[in-house]
Amino acid sequence: MKASDLDLRELLELDPKGGVLRFAGQRSLLFDAVALGLLRRELIQLLGQAGARGVLTRFGYAHGWRTAETLKSAFPWDDESEWKRAGGRLHTLQGLVVVEMPAHQRTHLLAESLWQDSYEAEQHLLQLGRSEEPVCWTLTGFASGYLSFCNGGEVYCVEERCRAKGDAVCSVVGRTREEWGAEIETHLPFYDRACLEGALDRVATELKQVEQRLRARKKALGADAPDTNTSGLIAHSDAMLRVIDLARRVAKVDSTVLVTGESGVGKERLARLIHDESTRTGGPFVAINCGAMPETLLESELFGHAKGAFTGATQDRPGLFEAANGGTLLLDEIGEVSAPMQVKLLRTLQEREVRRVGENKNRKVDVRVLAATNRDLLTEVHAARFRQDLYYRLRVVELRVPPLRERRADVLALARTFLKAACRLSRCSTGSIPFSS
Repeated sequence: MKASDLDLRELLELDPKGGVLRFAGQRSLLFDAVALGLLRRELIQLLGQAGARGVLTRFGYAHGWRTAETLKSAFPWDDESEWKRAGGRLHTLQGLVVVEMPAHQRTHLLAESLWQDSYEAEQHLLQLGRSEEPVCWTLTGFASGYLSFCNGGEVYCVEERCRAKGDAVCSVVGRTREEWGAEIETHLPFYDRACLEGALDRVATELKQVEQRLRARKKALGADAPDTNTSGLIAHSDAMLRVIDLARRVAKVDSTVLVTGESGVGKERLARLIHDESTRTGGPFVAINCGAMPETLLESELFGHAKGAFTGATQDRPGLFEAANGGTLLLDEIGEVSAPMQVKLLRTLQEREVRRVGENKNRKVDVRVLAATNRDLLTEVHAARFRQDLYYRLRVVELRVPPLRERRADVLALARTFLKAACRLSRCSTGSIPFSS
């Protein structure tokens, strides 16, 4: 049996007249999500956020451990890997969260997944508003407990992104205690049993007082300090911080975005940020420089071709639109595209389908398109070199990345970053960089 074979209709046992419910052979209860959200709010108000996190994390850990222990012998698994993957499938079937695997998983991680529609993030936003840190404590605890039992040792999961703090999706990664090293130390107190026993009574009042002081201090200071390194983008200047803030907000809306700016200002990096902050972050990010290849080759690259469509087409080949299905496609240097290709791109954007070269069949694609150019496309439209309808189709939202001369506050930080990179390449120590402010 495979984890994907788990079916809610087979797992859930119930009497239509009411009574005891069983899920995967264990007695289960139906709770309204809002009621759990109210319980969560009461815990936070009573114990402070740190105390409540400790309670809910340990609760989730115990639930995950017990679930793994039960599932191991409950079904005739094809192999052990299927049993280990079943935890996420169960969470999805129970309605707690929709677990998805990223299209490109990082090989150095023991576990990595995206969480859509987390009930914890939803209820935290509803009951308490936006958070400054990830809040899916029960779900993270469950994943840690489940994986710890499966691997016969300490495995800890950490939520990297969370909808409750403004991210497009929740995402979690898991490693063993040894693999985390010192990085996991700040999370360990929430897994400590003492956090649920005498320690909570002893520190709850102090934690609440500290949190109140921090909130008051933050309110007095006003907005957060500028982000100096936002997803790989160096930003100190107000101009660049405004662009990044707008990009993050646009990322959560599945609209076409036109990124403009001079060569070298970081248009592709901004496009990558939009992808990473969107609900499509688990899908592929594909970029192509439209000005770097002739029209005939560009058409085949974008739309694909059928076997025998031209000399050298020895097999069917999907194009980049299909390769980016479920993710994001960046059309860099879109201003260099010829008029015939502009017509084909327009139809693809309108109909959300492509036709491979040499075929007469259309294929549906689910792709978010981002475009980038260093040209003034509106001037190109007025000069009849760029189609007006395509321009407005691409420019649902426009993000202009300012050149470095307009954001001088970034110069020093960028110089330091490039100098450190150069030192690493030349095997010299970064600690000896003669650079100071």
